[in-house]
Amino acid sequence: MAGAASVAVAIAACMASPPPAPDPSALSSARIAEIVASPDRSDADRVNDRRRKPQEMLTFIGVRPGMTALDLSAAGGYTTELIARAVGPAGRVYGQSPPRPPASRPAQPEGAAMPMATGATPAPSGGPRPSPVALAERAKNPNAGNIVAIVRPFEDPAPPDCASNCLDLVTLMFNYHDFGHMGVDRAAVNRAVFAALKPGGMYVIADHSGRPGTGISESGTLHRIEEAFLRAEVEQAGFKQVAEGNFLRNPSDPRDRNTPDPPQPKDEFVLKFVKP
Repeated sequence: MAGAASVAVAIAACMASPPPAPDPSALSSARIAEIVASPDRSDADRVNDRRRKPQEMLTFIGVRPGMTALDLSAAGGYTTELIARAVGPAGRVYGQSPPRPPASRPAQPEGAAMPMATGATPAPSGGPRPSPVALAERAKNPNAGNIVAIVRPFEDPAPPDCASNCLDLVTLMFNYHDFGHMGVDRAAVNRAVFAALKPGGMYVIADHSGRPGTGISESGTLHRIEEAFLRAEVEQAGFKQVAEGNFLRNPSDPRDRNTPDPPQPKDEFVLKFVKP
């Protein structure tokens, strides 16, 4: 009995262990606030700030000057630019967009995860659209001139010279769920990200929370994904979850619609994984 009690105490101690200590080389809160308040940021980005909480996000990520990062599914580049400003002129941020979809494409079943030929990832209605032009425009700003727009398939997102043990950070903001109805091979995406990161590199994913048991089945309708489902898929690639951000949580969201009723912010989660 005493042995069993000791095991129980040890397990409880592990479960109650504090989160990892902050990286002393990460940007200070004052510097992050300065970046967010930069007068040359666009009005559209400032409107987006109200929902996206960039100060909390950059703090949670633990961005360091000089990092090499990849913003996966960069879309219009909101996150890409913030990270570019945060890593500074000594760093670099690749903003990835998928190749343009073919003129026509067979419909995919809801929540499908079908492997596709490299270079053929589509972007149907409701999913992220290719946006290298938007990223190139952002890169014209001297404070974001370290953005490199790349067009690559999700399953092979890093440029060839940075596809192995090269990156310090990969971000994927509110689009992992789209991979379900787009037919993207999510396992291949996660393996490619794992390979591209250095040991100790971070993979930070934010998404709209789905109800328990729904997995990725509501990706194309409610644009949500079950948190536990996403975590299990990412950890299967070899990642270890090290932190969870609750600054976008809304426990009042019933999570049964795309737009909550009554109107309110979506419940959203942010997870940080590390390559051991």
